[in-house]
Amino acid sequence: MLSTYFSATRLRAQFFKELLSVLRDPRSRMVVFVPPLMQLLVFAFAATLEVRNIELAVYNQDSGRWSYELIQRLNSAGFIARLQQVDSQQQLHTLLDRGDTMAALSIPVDFSRKLAAGENSPLQVLVDGRRSNSGQITVAYLSAIAADMDAEAKIEGTTTTPVIVRHWFNPNLTYRWYIVPGLTGILALFSSLLITSLSIARERELGTFDQLLVSPTSTMEIIISKSLPALAIGTALGLFMTGAGVFIFGIPFTGSVVLLLISLVLFILSVVGIGLVLSAVSMTQQQAILGAFAVGVPAVLVSGFATPIENMPLLLQWIAQCIPLTHFLVIVEGSFLKAMPARDIFANLWPLLIIAVVTLSLAVIFVRGRLQ
Repeated sequence: MLSTYFSATRLRAQFFKELLSVLRDPRSRMVVFVPPLMQLLVFAFAATLEVRNIELAVYNQDSGRWSYELIQRLNSAGFIARLQQVDSQQQLHTLLDRGDTMAALSIPVDFSRKLAAGENSPLQVLVDGRRSNSGQITVAYLSAIAADMDAEAKIEGTTTTPVIVRHWFNPNLTYRWYIVPGLTGILALFSSLLITSLSIARERELGTFDQLLVSPTSTMEIIISKSLPALAIGTALGLFMTGAGVFIFGIPFTGSVVLLLISLVLFILSVVGIGLVLSAVSMTQQQAILGAFAVGVPAVLVSGFATPIENMPLLLQWIAQCIPLTHFLVIVEGSFLKAMPARDIFANLWPLLIIAVVTLSLAVIFVRGRLQ
């Protein structure tokens, strides 16, 4: 009786048929394989909140030691491409108005005297508000340089011990160390989502869906055969991007490979269920692709990849806990940089397991409704 509803031979044939349909179809190959590889390279180098190669204008009204020291430190700062010294406040305003500089620094005439005396010696920073995000980051960089010099001046004048900041897990604040592990989850998400969302839609568009209905293949065999290729390809892509992060981008991997692999498989399974639901309700491959992006893009935005979940409204925080990418990002980023203990990984694994069970159950209901 069991062989009537479930046959390893039929399942194997269906699996190879689905796998070959993805690998042989030029459109499927283009959609599934090319974007993740291109996005890995583009995002790893371009998607960064670091600010580099800026032009900074300086109006120095002070002739003391500390203003000279400040300018020397700005000259040696890696994020400043060109330091332009001007002779008046009006020139600072003109450069900002024309967009020739990101920020302008005005050093008051008594800057060195006040700093040597241990008094507050404020600096004026003018920022181009049309580029608000980059401007805020530039101000943070300049503030760090000024604070470091202020601490040095206090050491020379008094016995004050400065505060030393140490960044755990990413000492140099290399942004690529943060974004590349996150891309492992995001690109695996879109690849698996596209493969499964195209599966039934492709059958319907090519006219082979009716043949599938009259075949002796059971509903569970159809669902499993359409899930396994996405699971295999998505897992392979996830492992490839993990390896690229370690061997190409030089990001330290300090966690457990086995636990990361288990997490990746559970993550892909939860995404496969969502993709099968989209495929069941789509009539064409174009609808399936649009549906995949309509689900995937909001999932990335709410997952905590770009902004902390704690900063979102309470409703979005609840929704974020239902998104598999939210939990997988915690696991993959922790596995790369901080050797996340097994206890913390399991704390994010059980939500992934629940989401996978729910999405696959919904997929069975939707696909069975289409087959009947």
